[in-house]
Amino acid sequence: MCGIAGILNLTDAASPSRDELERMIHAVHHRGPDGYGFFCHNRVGLAHARLSIIDLAGGDQPIHNEDQTIQVVFNGEIFNYLELRDELEKLGHKFYTHSDTEVIVHLYEQYGDKFVDSLNGQFAIALWDNNRQRLVIARDRAGIRPLFYTETAGRLYFASEVKSLFAHPAISKRVNLTALQEVFTFWSALPPNSLFDNIQVLPPGCMMVIEQGEIRIDRYWDWDFPNDQIDHDKSADEWAEELRTLMIDSVRLQLRSDVPVGAYLSGGLDSSVLTSLIKNYTDTPLRTFSIGFEDEEFDESGFQKDLVDYLGTHHTHVLCKRSDIGEAFPRVIRHAETAIVRTAPTPLMLLSGAVREADYKVVLTGEGADEVFGGYDIFKEAKVRRFWSHAPESEWRPLILQRLYPYLKHSPTASGAFTQRFFQQGLEHLKKPFFAHIPRWATTQRIMQFFSDEARAAVPAVGYSNIERILPEGIEQWKPLNQDQYIEAHTLLAGYLLCSQGDRVAMANSIEGRFPFLDHRVIEFAAKLPSRYKIMGLNEKYMLKKTMKGLIPESIRSRSKQPYRAPDSQSFFKDGKPLDYVEELFSESRIKQAGYFNPKATNMLLKKCARGKALGFGDNMAFVGILSTMLVDEQFIRGNPE
Repeated sequence: MCGIAGILNLTDAASPSRDELERMIHAVHHRGPDGYGFFCHNRVGLAHARLSIIDLAGGDQPIHNEDQTIQVVFNGEIFNYLELRDELEKLGHKFYTHSDTEVIVHLYEQYGDKFVDSLNGQFAIALWDNNRQRLVIARDRAGIRPLFYTETAGRLYFASEVKSLFAHPAISKRVNLTALQEVFTFWSALPPNSLFDNIQVLPPGCMMVIEQGEIRIDRYWDWDFPNDQIDHDKSADEWAEELRTLMIDSVRLQLRSDVPVGAYLSGGLDSSVLTSLIKNYTDTPLRTFSIGFEDEEFDESGFQKDLVDYLGTHHTHVLCKRSDIGEAFPRVIRHAETAIVRTAPTPLMLLSGAVREADYKVVLTGEGADEVFGGYDIFKEAKVRRFWSHAPESEWRPLILQRLYPYLKHSPTASGAFTQRFFQQGLEHLKKPFFAHIPRWATTQRIMQFFSDEARAAVPAVGYSNIERILPEGIEQWKPLNQDQYIEAHTLLAGYLLCSQGDRVAMANSIEGRFPFLDHRVIEFAAKLPSRYKIMGLNEKYMLKKTMKGLIPESIRSRSKQPYRAPDSQSFFKDGKPLDYVEELFSESRIKQAGYFNPKATNMLLKKCARGKALGFGDNMAFVGILSTMLVDEQFIRGNPE
């Protein structure tokens, strides 16, 4: 894991200077505290901040080919680098390091832009081909590692984080109000939008090529669920055996490191799968880390202890209090570089701090399993809603919804009349690929009622149909569950879980997270699974559970999914009074100055939350969304990072 930054002249502008690159890369020192590297040559400048994990002595970047005409900086890991190195050496390529980075250089020499097809990893790569005067920038398939860029004054600037771009005086700082509305609908801005005007994100699975003054972006990989590739003939036992073999190999590859590797342990199925595979199928010492809460509603410490005892791990447990979340939240936003609607990234940032204190740099995490194998309640909810839609007047069909969300204190299934209204939302969009997500998006969009008149008038309103710009051709012909999975993978997963709740809060403490469930081979394997082997009735992740029978405690294997959550608005008040920075950011003068929200409405929400009267997800998401937006404005637009 590292940070990268760079500048490419698209016209006859002044050559990038070392000073410019230093300012940009120093802004992401947290991503690479082990050293810096630079390359400057006429039109291009590359910079790298290193977190040393593989080839500690010889892996400094940029890395080059034999005649130094190809230069690479990259953030991430190539897990199959040993196999690729062996293949390339047989083809005559000469290596001068033992790093995974160097295989990128020689793969490009051998295969050109198709080099990415050979990579099993998580990465953001910038490669300069001096002979052809072209820059190639590529991002991993699932979107684990970030990459932002902007074009201004005849130059292309790119970096792992927006703060590197803002370190350059040529780049302006303004919130993109369309992107803010997207966050308040889909939980993240839709690519290529970032939260900031004229700052774009390179979408997952995409490659950008800049050559002869032209910028071209092509998608080299995507989640794909073609009906003709779903194998209905294979037995469940055959699927389970194949999946177990594949997951063992994915975990084995992602344990490759020249420094110790730990694992997050949540107490749920996904992290239990990974830790059990490490324990049973590798020689890696099992070192685990978990987060717990003083609020029983959010705490899974009991299940975590069951697995710790079962596997006999060396374990560190972090107890997170509400006050910890309130105190650390501004730092989370500084690293996330976006508005968010939940506080859940904050405890994970505290957990990554505990990993760092234990002298670890790398952890495996179970993120991605729900998207790949059908684990979320939203998938089961959509299944019931589609069933209900065939007989909308039925009194018993909606009762099935009562089996969902048992872990929620204020469940949307708790009241018959409310349940009917809530889950009937969007029935007119039954045939749309985004049908499953409408109840969630409708709840999140309630934040927009707090917008100021000026903000409403500035840009067109974002609707559900905005999602259509990122959907692939032919998605309407996919199975409904596969449509749901695709949208979840391209909104919640790539835009929020892997970013604000993943890469950013881990790298805040210089920790690299690895995601075995997002090995592209695992994603492609699961895409061929019949839907019944993902959700059997209302039993989520059926095939993953079947695969792990006998390897994890039955109490964990058979329990219903309980998504990771954290206390929201209640974290920002003490004895009914808002924390000092919250009171300041919600003040009438500060709200007016920023211009995004209506001061009267936000003040009423603040008082409501102070009394402990916030109702369900709607009020809590509104509060966190407004607070995080005001922190973005304070830290990035006004330039007060602390």
